Amino acid sequence: MLLRLLNRLDEAMDVANEAVRQARFTGDREQLLGARVRRAQVLQFQGKLDEAITELTGCVDESRAHEWTALEAFAAQNRGKAYFDAKDYENALADVTAAVFLREKLGASPTEIESSLIAVAVVQSFVDENSAAKKPDAGDDAR
Repeated sequence: MLLRLLNRLDEAMDVANEAVRQARFTGDREQLLGARVRRAQVLQFQGKLDEAITELTGCVDESRAHEWTALEAFAAQNRGKAYFDAKDYENALADVTAAVFLREKLGASPTEIESSLIAVAVVQSFVDENSAAKKPDAGDDAR
């Protein structure tokens, strides 16, 4: 995370790939899934949104299949952020909303849930803005 924040993304990817490799060797599938989500975050920061979304979709699906709710929420929230960066606000909203419900199901702290609800509100405002921009003006129909 620190390397991502310092914008040393090539190094961050090297570390993320090594973390995925090491997690594979341990055989701990939950740990591997978490490492894959963090690697997808680096892809997102690198602007490789399609790759990040593909990786995160696999993570969401796998975590759901194994009922790893905390990892599913983590992956869904991050996929929502990647969709948001790709300006796919409808899918972003679906994912950040799902993350809220998953965190509520887990009994997450009010602070964690509140931060997720803020993400929902922000994405919803973009969805609303895009919907308003796409609607024809009522006066246009009368002409």
